[in-house]
Amino acid sequence: MKENPVKRALKAGKPQIGTWLSLGSVAAARFMARAGYPWLTVDMEHTHTDIQTAAYMFAAIADAGCVPLARVPTGKHEYIKQVLDSGAMGIVAPMVMTPEEAASIVAACKYPPVGNRSIGGGMHALNFGGTSDEYYKKANDEILVIIQTEHIAAVEIADEIYATPGLDAVFVGPNDLTYSMRAADGSFAPKEVFETTLTRIREAAQRQKLPCGLHVFSAADAVRRAKEGWQFIAVNSELKMMLDSSAATIRGLNPDSAGPDLAKY
Repeated sequence: MKENPVKRALKAGKPQIGTWLSLGSVAAARFMARAGYPWLTVDMEHTHTDIQTAAYMFAAIADAGCVPLARVPTGKHEYIKQVLDSGAMGIVAPMVMTPEEAASIVAACKYPPVGNRSIGGGMHALNFGGTSDEYYKKANDEILVIIQTEHIAAVEIADEIYATPGLDAVFVGPNDLTYSMRAADGSFAPKEVFETTLTRIREAAQRQKLPCGLHVFSAADAVRRAKEGWQFIAVNSELKMMLDSSAATIRGLNPDSAGPDLAKY
């Protein structure tokens, strides 16, 4: 049975830079899985992607030698069980606010006696290139468990959350975090305050020996953040890459026209 190379690389302190899949397209997943990223996350929180489509995307990604992950809608047991049984090699759970929630997410990812994941399925073993028996014996060591810090209230108790046994990484959702830091009048926190908050998150994760990452919007930002000590880094999404490239083409065809504002999507 295959090992999870991303899990091992993160544990060894090596940055792992991938991207998000937002289109819910098996064809796009097949191409992206061969682009050279070590991992791809199928976003099931903010997209239309259903479990059947996701299952085929996980398979296409795994068959290309890339690691398929799933961002579940919430950290509920039923969502986690479904994506793992359908072949995801790890999960990203959004908006985790308490140590108890983090512990529940870990438990849902682990078979007894460590957790409470139920035995069943078969597609999971296919993606790891092993038998079901092999999978049941080794899955606890191979599934990647990542939680998101997306609210300032979670930052205040970050050490307590990140001390949860069984976590493999923490991932910052910058958009939600930014909005959670708005003042009563709706104004956003200064950039310097936001950067200080990011540093607080990264340092809390480092105190708990937990790899930390975030979403960025360019390769240059990914490299810069990796140098700062961030590890699990997502650059854009396949949708954003497509739109950015299209906008650049439009500008090249008609330099005098700004064209449609594709960046807003």
